Amino acid sequence: MKRLILYSCLLLVLAACTGEPADSQHVIGFYNLENLFDTVDDPQKNDEDFLPDGRNSWTEDKYQEKLANMAQVIDAMADRNGRYHTVLGVCEVENRKVLEDLVAQEDIAGAGFEVVHHEGPDGRGIDVALLYRPSQFKLLDSESIPYDFEDSSIDFEMSRKDRRSFRTRDILMVRGLIGDEMFAFYVAHLPSRGGDKPGGHQLRSRGAEIMYDHASGLMEAYPGIKIVCMGDMNDNPTDESMDEYLHGEENLADVDEDDFFSPYVSMLKAGFGTLTYRGVWNIYDLQLVNHALAHAPQGGLRIADHDGDGYYGNIFDASFLTNQDGKYKGTPYRSFSGGNFIGGYSDHYPTYIVLVDNQ
Repeated sequence: MKRLILYSCLLLVLAACTGEPADSQHVIGFYNLENLFDTVDDPQKNDEDFLPDGRNSWTEDKYQEKLANMAQVIDAMADRNGRYHTVLGVCEVENRKVLEDLVAQEDIAGAGFEVVHHEGPDGRGIDVALLYRPSQFKLLDSESIPYDFEDSSIDFEMSRKDRRSFRTRDILMVRGLIGDEMFAFYVAHLPSRGGDKPGGHQLRSRGAEIMYDHASGLMEAYPGIKIVCMGDMNDNPTDESMDEYLHGEENLADVDEDDFFSPYVSMLKAGFGTLTYRGVWNIYDLQLVNHALAHAPQGGLRIADHDGDGYYGNIFDASFLTNQDGKYKGTPYRSFSGGNFIGGYSDHYPTYIVLVDNQ
């Protein structure tokens, strides 16, 4: 009994030191940071608009306000969940420096986030990245997976010439441990819908196919590995890329070993959204989890219905992230409008899932 009391006291001390329960859940999220650029000219990047003399008149003061805004959102999510993210995927970041500046912000510096980032070939000069807490997640390795058209099952409408010249974001894969369980996180920002030409949807299907094929290889190499595919997919969870090429299933009961559970399908059907286009709500900001995470054995981490509302996905649509009046009332309060910085946050709401022990 004395030993049990001593152990309980130790857990309480640990919780007090970390600011979180010792048996904490794990929050896995994604956030499109909407053009997080610094003010320094990079000849290798298409960053001309984000310079003091550029189209956006991007000054150091605006950059610092943008950083503070992004940190405020991450901190507010921690307040809601009682813990910081174990892992947070992000996109629309210029380079590693902006990420290091972000995690050093006063609001979230205490979380101790570290950064995984690889420079990519995107024409806009934006990348994907992963923030993680080493106290919760032990990094093993990472890989920047090129977007290419090799070994695809898709009969592309795009010409071979156009495919050879096409450039977009790489897909980031990060592998590591949460406790003694192996995880892999994929972070994607699939090709934009902007000005979609005939066959443009196939570009996003190809991105999903790349993720699925790579994840299948990991599941073969590391039986039981738990996988989360996340990102701004520029597609809804019901679109071909997520449904067919990432093998997304709406219902947990239908998820077989070769499938992914797609928790935002039911939320989209119920009218939820993370961004609007021409007055229509969409959910492009997704997390999908493999069978091992959807149907974890007893004692392992599994995806949870965090709020008890029947949904396994979560959209952080706090009032301060939302336009309260005007033409865009009720939609995300973005950072830029018409090329001007308007002091907002992002044109996307962040999303997350929660993992708990399967008791």
